[in-house]
Amino acid sequence: MMSKKIALIGNQNCGKTTLFNALTGSSQHVGNFPGVTVEQKTGFIKKHKDELELIDLPGIYSLSPYTAEEIVSIRYLLEEKPCLIINIIDATNMERNLYLTTQLLELNIPMILVLNMMDEVITSGNSIDIDGLKERLEMDIVPISASKNEGIEDVITAIENNLDKPSQHIDICHGVVHKAIHSISHIVEQSAQSLQLPLRYCVTKIIEGDDEMFDQLHIDQGDRHIIEHILQKMEEEAGTDREAALVDMRYSFIEDVCKQTVFIESETKEQIRSEKIDRLLTHKYLGIPVFILIMLLIFYLTFSLIGAPLQDLMDSIIGEFSNMIIRLLEQYDVAFWLRSLVGDGILAGVGSVLSFLPVIVILFFFLSMLEDSGYMARVAFVMDKALRKIGLSGRSFVPMLIGFGCSVPAIMATRTLSSDRDRKMTIILTPFMSCSAKLPIYGMIIAAFFPHKAAIVMISIYCIGILVAIISALLLKNTIFIGEPVPFVLELPAYRIPTLKNVYLNVLDKAKDFIHKAFTIIFMASIVIWFLQSFSFTFDFVTDSSQSILAAIGSFVSPIFAPLGFNDWRASTALMTGITAKESVVSTLTVLTQSSSTAALNQALIGIFTPLSSFTFLVFTVLYMPCVAAFAATKRELRSWPQAILTVIFQTGMAYLVAFVIYQLGQLLL
Repeated sequence: MMSKKIALIGNQNCGKTTLFNALTGSSQHVGNFPGVTVEQKTGFIKKHKDELELIDLPGIYSLSPYTAEEIVSIRYLLEEKPCLIINIIDATNMERNLYLTTQLLELNIPMILVLNMMDEVITSGNSIDIDGLKERLEMDIVPISASKNEGIEDVITAIENNLDKPSQHIDICHGVVHKAIHSISHIVEQSAQSLQLPLRYCVTKIIEGDDEMFDQLHIDQGDRHIIEHILQKMEEEAGTDREAALVDMRYSFIEDVCKQTVFIESETKEQIRSEKIDRLLTHKYLGIPVFILIMLLIFYLTFSLIGAPLQDLMDSIIGEFSNMIIRLLEQYDVAFWLRSLVGDGILAGVGSVLSFLPVIVILFFFLSMLEDSGYMARVAFVMDKALRKIGLSGRSFVPMLIGFGCSVPAIMATRTLSSDRDRKMTIILTPFMSCSAKLPIYGMIIAAFFPHKAAIVMISIYCIGILVAIISALLLKNTIFIGEPVPFVLELPAYRIPTLKNVYLNVLDKAKDFIHKAFTIIFMASIVIWFLQSFSFTFDFVTDSSQSILAAIGSFVSPIFAPLGFNDWRASTALMTGITAKESVVSTLTVLTQSSSTAALNQALIGIFTPLSSFTFLVFTVLYMPCVAAFAATKRELRSWPQAILTVIFQTGMAYLVAFVIYQLGQLLL
């Protein structure tokens, strides 16, 4: 039996993700919408397993096709035709949120309205006439508090009651726009019906000047002249342009509805609290220093106070497990080469990466807390002025911020940038942000050389990445990408206490991704590295890895890195394997040094690097070309092989130059 599809849609920061998690629980799947790189999250509604599939559409403010998120949402609603729309809105800001609602009403799809954050409305002394609102909008209205899990059962009941109901037909138009809409409707009605498109939606798109809609409806030149005459007359009578007249009509309806049903006595406690906190966190001069201090604290907790003991515990567990497997292989007299493959290759390579799982979990726990609280939106706002000076806007900060998690979705997220110039610059600069895949490398070097200065080393590495991005942006701004960034408009949500369920699901998703990579890419890379460092070109098994195929390859490349302070063939080999996945740098060095524990690896690294060269190795690692998956995303977004290759050359060239300068200056000073 085919499942019924239900679309969940709303503005950003309205609690959509929290409601989605509450309705679906752990029954979720994350992928991409077909043909585009915008993330799609789907899940089955609890109590209706395999029957009611909920699709979490991107957070948007309108159905105007300007961003990838808006295009995806429109396309899904028009092409997939879900049997029901759940429109969630922030009850503390009804007028702004209802604008999207008025557009959704034009799609002729049954809809229920979910008013989230009703607890904040009530505690602030404000109120909403639910029955009155239901009467005006002619749909079920469900008040909830998603973060407190209040009203979720009522949402499920409303879904069940509305599945087979006909769509709402509310005519919100009036005045001169009303006349224009109905006049144009007569002209395009037959075409819209033949294409099975909602008539009112088609007409409003025409009024907004959507050329694609004209072509889609096959409107001939004669009818286009008639429509243009109607719209010119509408503009004359309205005293404004056609698009503004349409917006005014919608807001006029919204204001009338809110005047009768929404009663505001004062700002909510959350809004008042947010204004007080923002005096510090978005301060003109203190905003960025405060952000740096917060990140410094997070790094200290992640890599020293909490993360280090947990990593040691994980390492000891993996070590005991590895020893048990090796003892079993010896007990059954398994061939030496197979014992070496399992012990020195697979267990050492995969185990060395898995030992950093606690660090990954802790870091993303804190970052998820910041995201869910509403603070990350403030960081984008604070960074706008600084980014504008280097040729970008605060909107570019969002992909860059995602880049601290993974470069692939970060590069994909640049599709939300309306300017082609801004988008290309952001794609080039985003990999300079230190992704989570590099965290095991940092942890490895810090444990060996800087165990008591972990937070300082970490913040310096991140700052170097950001600084190089700034220098690169200035260089690009004054050469290839001359011009000004597009204006940045951002709504700052009220600060709220993060919901543990959202944080848990986000961290779980990152942990799953990390573990999946460990048992796929790292697993295969460990086998390949073991083979290349265990056999010579004549395929003789060698006990001395310096006689291996890998040593020959690494020795050929290693002189290139001598000016950076590390010319050991094992270091250059690790950098080469890091192109497949950055975590491979750790597994490669573990396999090549035949280290069975973190302590053994630390000791081996001291023979490969000095403290200064280990730091330049870190710098090069954070800046040089991203992994193959990120390169593929770059090529796909730039739609050009030459541009993608030049991007990688530029990134690696900057990495080499910066690492060279740091090492040479370090030698002079130290």
